[in-house]
Amino acid sequence: MPDKQAGVSRRAAVSTAAGIAAAAQAAAQQVRTPPIKPGDPLKITKVETILVKPRWLFLKIHTNAGITGLGEPITEGRALTCAQAVKEVEPYLIGKDPRPVVHHWQAIYRHAFYRGGPILTSVLSGIDMALWDIKGKALGVPVHELLGGPTRRRIRVYAHSGTVDAMKRSVAQGFTAFKTGPAKRRAARYVESPAEVKYAVEKFAELRQAMGDGIDIGIDFHGAISPATAKLLIKGYEPYNPMFIEEPVNCQQHDVMAEIARGTHLPIATGERVFTKWGFREVLEKKAATILQPDMCHAGGITEVRLIAGMAEAYYASIAPHNPLGPISLAAGVQLAASIPNFLIQEQVSLGEGYIKQPFKVREGYLDLPTGPGLGIELDDNAMADKIGHDWRNPETYDAEDGSVVDW
Repeated sequence: MPDKQAGVSRRAAVSTAAGIAAAAQAAAQQVRTPPIKPGDPLKITKVETILVKPRWLFLKIHTNAGITGLGEPITEGRALTCAQAVKEVEPYLIGKDPRPVVHHWQAIYRHAFYRGGPILTSVLSGIDMALWDIKGKALGVPVHELLGGPTRRRIRVYAHSGTVDAMKRSVAQGFTAFKTGPAKRRAARYVESPAEVKYAVEKFAELRQAMGDGIDIGIDFHGAISPATAKLLIKGYEPYNPMFIEEPVNCQQHDVMAEIARGTHLPIATGERVFTKWGFREVLEKKAATILQPDMCHAGGITEVRLIAGMAEAYYASIAPHNPLGPISLAAGVQLAASIPNFLIQEQVSLGEGYIKQPFKVREGYLDLPTGPGLGIELDDNAMADKIGHDWRNPETYDAEDGSVVDW
């Protein structure tokens, strides 16, 4: 039996290696003659932001060579603020060679003097995506090739769903993993009743029973649950093995999150509201989570999330990029996922239909490794024509019984 198992393992390893090699070969075949030689002049000529429904902000960085880089410099609900912040960075970018991407990251981040924060870091993230896109297009290779080449031949993704019917429809579309939230009949209270805890657990049990053990389902607490209630819910969920528990408590309570992590065998995930390597250092040092979810639009873009992934690897933690935003963000996450060894799964809410010329396609729970240059996508301006402009705001939620503010 041991020899047979070893043989199976060797065959699986050979198959995986062959798949990655085939993906790399396919990428190489896609590479055209680079439009820009390393010594040729390449300058940023224009920076353009576009409000795009439902709540996104797209960025185009134009160059004198006709190459355009794409990014998403957005903090949800603050699109106009982010657009203005991009405008403030524009004088730095105009006339610069876009190819020294990391140098530009350092300059934009450090010369602001007041560093970090969701707006400035999100703006920097979108600019960083666009600069990597330009660099890949200039060299005629996908961004993941610039980051060391593929570590896998396809990228697993998950969908959002809260009902059995919706999950079954998504399974028919090719998804094998989902994220949901705790079922609730009213806004969560700091001290929750046994009846509401029981209700939430029973509803997840129904999902597990209907979908079976072959489907992965994560649960996002959205940082809106008190520590005491979070512990009760997690204990109730444990028999049904959710894929992870995301933001079990407020995202800033890393000490409390670490305490919760020590009290359960379920993986704890966090990171959508954590910025840069400095923010994730605390999560890792305190062992608050074993699944990190940096958002490509918020955490610092491709440059920074690649470094966060390296830090996570040293702590034996995995990366599941957060993305409730658009297809440019998804494309950046996929490029990053293709290049790191500790990738787990990628979040998405749009595969790009109606926004990009070749939308992503899900097969058996995965996206194929991208082979086009840069981020590997191109906006479809004609399809987007009816989606320009929005005034989306964050929901304002209040307790129905006493009118107090509640998290959403």
